[in-house]
Amino acid sequence: HVQLVESGGGSVQAGGSLRLSCAVSGNKFERNCLAWFRQAPGKEREGIAVIYTTGGSTYYADSVQGRFTVSQNNAKTTVYLQMNSLKPEDTAMYYCAANPRVAVVGAKALSADFSYWGQGTQVTVS
Repeated sequence: HVQLVESGGGSVQAGGSLRLSCAVSGNKFERNCLAWFRQAPGKEREGIAVIYTTGGSTYYADSVQGRFTVSQNNAKTTVYLQMNSLKPEDTAMYYCAANPRVAVVGAKALSADFSYWGQGTQVTVS
């Protein structure tokens, strides 16, 4: 099993920045693929960023490409989502996820279902 705890959400004005953190613990073999998702009220959940922790490859949804950056610390115990140039449409609950239920490669993880989820952290952009 993997445990995920997000933090760093809050309220920010349009054009501002936030950095989300996801503390990751548990079975290291289930932590090779970590992702950030978000869900706004009345909308479907959207995969926005993926990081493959072994090689460090990252992939992004078109909606955040060039504005958001996913990274990890050297110990691979925390995954970050740096969010710049925030827009009101970025308002959502943001979730960290680990271990796709089906093996995926590259950006396909953005649309995968994951085994483990954090509790989420709210981001509001006005």
